[in-house]
Amino acid sequence: MKLLLDSTRCQGYGLCQEPAPEQIDLDEWGYAQLRVGDVPPDGEEAALAAVASCPNSALRLVK
Repeated sequence: MKLLLDSTRCQGYGLCQEPAPEQIDLDEWGYAQLRVGDVPPDGEEAALAAVASCPNSALRLVK
């Protein structure tokens, strides 16, 4: 599974980082930055929670 970020949709709420801190960092203004694109099997649940937490649908998972 791969985690993708559409940075043009990110509004810097930072909600995505809380459920997946191993996969998502926040820059100095609170905008998401991916740490890794490929989600490890033990991180899939956290990645799904991060995608669900984004109010602007800036994150998505693809297989």
